[in-house]
Amino acid sequence: MARAGRANAEIRRGLGRFSIALTLIAALCAYPVVNHARSANDKGKRSKLDRVLQDAALQGNGVKHRVIVRTRHDRLGAVEDRIEKHGNHVESQHTRLHSFTATVHGSDLRALEADEDIESVSLDAVITSHGDVTSEPQRALDDQNLLLSALGLSDTAYTGDKIGVAVIDSGLEESSDLSGGRSDRFYDFTTDGRAAHPYDDYGHGTHVATLIGGTGKDSEHDVEVVENGRRRNVKVAPYQGVAPKARIISLKVLDANGAGYTSSVLNALEFAVENRERLKIDVINLSLGHPIYESPDTDPLVRAVEDAVHAGIVVVTSAGNYGVNQLTGEVGYAGITSPGNAPSAISVGALDMHGTSDRSDDTMAKYSSRGPAWYSGLAKPDLVAPGHRLVAVGAYGGSLYGRYAERRVQGRSGDKRPRYLRLSGTSMASAVTSGVVALMLEANRDKYDAQLTPNAVKAILEYTALPLSNADALSQGAGGLNGSGAIQLAETIDPGRPVGEWWLTGPLNPWTFIDGQSFVWSQTVVWGNTVVWGTTLFQNQTAWAQTVVWGTTVVWGTTVVWGNTDLVWDNPYLWGQTVVWGTGYVGSTNGSTLGPTTVVWGNLSQ
Repeated sequence: MARAGRANAEIRRGLGRFSIALTLIAALCAYPVVNHARSANDKGKRSKLDRVLQDAALQGNGVKHRVIVRTRHDRLGAVEDRIEKHGNHVESQHTRLHSFTATVHGSDLRALEADEDIESVSLDAVITSHGDVTSEPQRALDDQNLLLSALGLSDTAYTGDKIGVAVIDSGLEESSDLSGGRSDRFYDFTTDGRAAHPYDDYGHGTHVATLIGGTGKDSEHDVEVVENGRRRNVKVAPYQGVAPKARIISLKVLDANGAGYTSSVLNALEFAVENRERLKIDVINLSLGHPIYESPDTDPLVRAVEDAVHAGIVVVTSAGNYGVNQLTGEVGYAGITSPGNAPSAISVGALDMHGTSDRSDDTMAKYSSRGPAWYSGLAKPDLVAPGHRLVAVGAYGGSLYGRYAERRVQGRSGDKRPRYLRLSGTSMASAVTSGVVALMLEANRDKYDAQLTPNAVKAILEYTALPLSNADALSQGAGGLNGSGAIQLAETIDPGRPVGEWWLTGPLNPWTFIDGQSFVWSQTVVWGNTVVWGTTLFQNQTAWAQTVVWGTTVVWGTTVVWGNTDLVWDNPYLWGQTVVWGTGYVGSTNGSTLGPTTVVWGNLSQ
């Protein structure tokens, strides 16, 4: 208990530093860069330290830092031994990443960088959730059935049955909305990662989990309908989740303040991969993140996400809530957080539906992080989904429920204690997307023996997305989530067809009817920073294999039409070289490249 208390205190201190850093970043405009000397860079080599630790190494003092050390494949144990013999402490191992977490002295960082057995050293960064509970004047979706209607899912026969979704978040509080013998599970990675009795002392994880798979039972009530001249009562559940029969595997990594360590998320991701078959995990939802401190090639959180995708798990991440300057209200770019910058992840921004199911009035939520991703310059987010003022179960024991009484929503009239809570953020948008992915996987498995790969799922979501006319590609990605279209295309693809063959099993119309209107699909896939369009998705390609990292060079069939990269970038040079997040540049290798300093706030706002 004492150790847990010290850990929580450290997280609170780290969260304070995190919040201060974000405030400073939001206030940035053009400013000179200080050229700190770094020995590795002076020699023309990339530093093994991320940008935070590079600055700490300059101080060279005895201040302790929690770090994640990645070693050569066969040297993990040897490096751990040297670390401990030098008076530092190893906290945990991440064997799939050939890494471990340790607390080290600042004066030892240079020695770690010089160690030939070490590949990289990263800050064990404080992770926070991406739920935004600030009050906004727009109308709420007081009937969540409008959400399902807006996604084209009002009449879908799919429920997410037998699909397992691992929610890596703040935990799960039991309620009628997640009961019924579905084998929901709970593991606590803020302690030892063992199975435990479910709890959620923050409330964010419960909200995310029930947006994905809540039954809405605590909001059920009878409604009188007239059919063929006859009146009858039917039960409706306005706060039902997107995939009400999906199984939830809750992996707790965040504390009562909605904060935790990157290393806890790494432990949870490794657990999910190692226990994928036993727990039947198909999807991982990560509605959390931290600022990008290094290239995705070395970022341990990105590497863990890519490992999960490589293992065949669809990983859905939130893009972040850093899309607007808190001081000026201007829209800003390059606010994507880690692991939303993971190439193979499905990174999701947030839509504001303005309280209607009409998709023509959808706009980007101002807080939603825009692309590109820092360092890599990747076009992110991949798509956007409803995420503004959504209602799901509120955890009675969570600090969010206690703190925001005005956000509580009654499930049934006469309830003494409101069961639900209204939250906003890209966290909610990623949860809605995870629910749609569960429906897609169910629809495809019902018809075919082979299974859709994570890359194929991502391509389907992008291809069927509904572009917003009032937002650019770096804000919306491929467009708004289209649940009905994604399911329709998933039903039509036979993943068992050989590479190079047409895998559509029937006719396909690239549009969806929602709320009486016809909406045309994007019919594009953004592969890295290049737009692929035409009939690319209609045949099995090497790109859709789960072993291929999204965006890498692949051999395409002759039916592929490559789009111009200007469809993604308004100015490729601008986005590749001069967008600043913190003190580094999109496209640079380690954040130390000197050049023009441009923070882009508002000049591309819709």
